[in-house]
Amino acid sequence: MAPNKPPSKPSGGKPSFQRKLVKRPPSKGMAAKIAAKQAPIKHPEPTIDTSDDGDIGMNARIAAMGLIDAALTKRSGFDEAVTRSEFLALSDGERAFARAMALLVLRRLGQLDHIIEKRTQKTPSAAVCDLLRIGLVQIGFMNVPDFAAVSTTVKLAERASHTRPFKGLINAILRGVIREGGLLAPIASRLAPDWLYARWKGAYGEDNANGIAYMLTEEPATDLSFKSQADLEAHKDALEGVDLGGLTLRSALRGDVREWSGYNDGVWWVQDAAAAAVVNVLGDITGKTAIDLCAAPGGKTMQLAARGATVTALDRSKNRLKRVEENLERTKLSADIQMADAENYEDSRQFDVVLLDAPCSATGTFRRQPDVLWATRPADIAKLADVQHRLLDSAAGRVKVGGDLVYSTCSLEREEGETQVLAFLRRHTDFSLVKLSPENAADMGIPAESIRPEGWARLLPHQRPGGQDGFFIARLTRQGS
Repeated sequence: MAPNKPPSKPSGGKPSFQRKLVKRPPSKGMAAKIAAKQAPIKHPEPTIDTSDDGDIGMNARIAAMGLIDAALTKRSGFDEAVTRSEFLALSDGERAFARAMALLVLRRLGQLDHIIEKRTQKTPSAAVCDLLRIGLVQIGFMNVPDFAAVSTTVKLAERASHTRPFKGLINAILRGVIREGGLLAPIASRLAPDWLYARWKGAYGEDNANGIAYMLTEEPATDLSFKSQADLEAHKDALEGVDLGGLTLRSALRGDVREWSGYNDGVWWVQDAAAAAVVNVLGDITGKTAIDLCAAPGGKTMQLAARGATVTALDRSKNRLKRVEENLERTKLSADIQMADAENYEDSRQFDVVLLDAPCSATGTFRRQPDVLWATRPADIAKLADVQHRLLDSAAGRVKVGGDLVYSTCSLEREEGETQVLAFLRRHTDFSLVKLSPENAADMGIPAESIRPEGWARLLPHQRPGGQDGFFIARLTRQGS
């Protein structure tokens, strides 16, 4: 059942800082004012004095604002920013603090902007908004003393000429929030971009839209896919794990996964429970031939190989294929690696299993990548839907008669899921939908609620305790002529 209120906070004060990045055009009233000017707010060129003032946390906070700005500027901006030399030059502790702060701001962006909107008569500049955001997120969600959250934010305002005049406003707003007992509980409709929340409400109803949005406030656990049930049972206790079915274990551990039980033995890999369900819907594939058309980073390729299939793994990115190769080597699994575009791959072979986890808007991955919500635009969905259409048509010809085509996307948008499959079945009358059954949901590692009457799976993030990625999965079979 969809939650109608945000998850309760753990006891013991503020939770430790959480996760990923996102930036939102200022919410509602703020957005309207910006739109009236016919131009989005952009950050001015920074004129920050980076001289050492004795506060070892200042560089980390400056870096966090850089990550936030990068994430809100373009898709993949956050991932690019953390590889830049200036970020890598920070100490390990500073990088960890900066990442945690930036991801928390992105995760709570809608909530933070709502607070800023209520406490200002006129929309502040983007630079001032960013300062207020990092101040508020420290007050509400990080293990930072309130006085330090205020003082460091004011110091940051003093360093730049375009924010210095607003240090009094920043100080007053942050102290006012503290004086009134901290941040108010989030409102679901203000947690995500307005246009996306409206889409979710229209597609799945208000209760489900609220449940999806509230998942932004929870830090996700780490899910692990295992090669066998015996391996899972052998490492379950050491990993503090819960068996989710479908050879997926949810671990309560935090930190470097390379130090966890079983990593060096190659018996598991990190993969969200919803992503693992894509292969799980196939059942027994021992001895079958399979092709993973968009394979990187390799989780589904490893699942196919571990379950006895002879696998071809395809991707057009050399760097991404390198990750597939590294993962296969660690897990002692094998696949035929091919670098090619899935739509134009010149191979006349047909396979028992064709897996197409298609490029998509990835709005279902916001639990770990909150920046995707703020970087995605409505036009992106239409463009990606056209790519998915072409890839599906290409994939159809690679399926043997009697074989399976599994189509999936990590998107919450129906144009990239249900609509694609219905249109595909109209174009390809030799294919039919293999209906998934709620009675078999546990074996597939899928919540029964996520299996729809039509026979496909629509996994919404709040439909599993602790959450899951948003996914669409359909299994199609090719019939004889």
